[in-house]
Amino acid sequence: VMKEIDEWFGLNEGTIAGLAAEIGIRLATALLILFVGFWLARQLSKGFKKILVRRETDESLTTFLTSLTSIGLKVMVIISVITQLGVEMTSFVALLGAAGLAIGMAFSGTLSNFAGGVIILLLKPFKVGDYVQTQGEEGVV
Repeated sequence: VMKEIDEWFGLNEGTIAGLAAEIGIRLATALLILFVGFWLARQLSKGFKKILVRRETDESLTTFLTSLTSIGLKVMVIISVITQLGVEMTSFVALLGAAGLAIGMAFSGTLSNFAGGVIILLLKPFKVGDYVQTQGEEGVV
């Protein structure tokens, strides 16, 4: 594709103008992917939230799953944009995985509490507005 564009503009491969045109096209494509991808991620998250609300899913679980979906989609869009700009993603994803493992080990106690919260949201022993009393504490969920 780049050779066709170079021929169309009359640019020689390897010249500064040809290099600038290639970078410009990559940058424009990356910006297009970014804007369209974020718009699409927002639309899919809204649709997912509507499905969860229609199925009468718990409000806190709906918020959590919608946010998780939105963040996951946006991360995939950003990875696609970085790839379009020419960055090798294999080493980047390996670095991201290693960082995730290190953070997971550092926050093991916090992550176990988070996992417990997710289990409570999924199994729904309590609903928003319920009165609970446990271990000397009481309150409304």
